[in-house]
Amino acid sequence: MTTPLRLVAASALVTAAIVVGTASGSGQRNGAFKTPSGNIVCGYDFSADGRSASIGCGVKSGLRPAPRNTCVDMDYSGKSVDLTATGRARPVVCAGDPGPFLVEAKARVFGYGKSWHGGGIACTSRRAGLTCTNRRGHGFFLSRGHWRAF
Repeated sequence: MTTPLRLVAASALVTAAIVVGTASGSGQRNGAFKTPSGNIVCGYDFSADGRSASIGCGVKSGLRPAPRNTCVDMDYSGKSVDLTATGRARPVVCAGDPGPFLVEAKARVFGYGKSWHGGGIACTSRRAGLTCTNRRGHGFFLSRGHWRAF
C-alpha cells in the first residue's frame, strides 16, 4: 500500500471507530474533542494496552500553508493531520469522508490550558492553537493561521 493510501485508510479507521464505537470490553478507547473556537476538531482511537493509537485533527479554515494536492481518485482535503503513537504527523491530502468533522456534533469542548493523553499521544489546547505529540516526540501544531509537523 502506498503511503497516501495508508494515511487515508488510517484516517477512515479512526473515523469509523469513533462514529460506530467499539464493543465494551474490547480494550479500545475512542472519542472526539474540539477547541473552544470550534475551528479545530479531533477524533482519536487507542488500545487500552497502549500498543496502538491514532488521532486525526482537522482545521475548518484549512491547513496553512495548504499541502500539495496529489489526489487522483479521491477528494482533496487539505484540512486535517493524522498522528500515530510512534509515527510522524502527516497531512491528510486525499479523503473519502469528512474525517474528524464527522464527529463534530459529539465532540466535547477541550478548554484552553487543558491537556489530554491516551495511547502514547498527548495534546494541549492553548489560545494560540493545539499541539499534539507522540511518545517518540513527533507531532503537530494547528491553529487558524498556520500548522506545522515536527
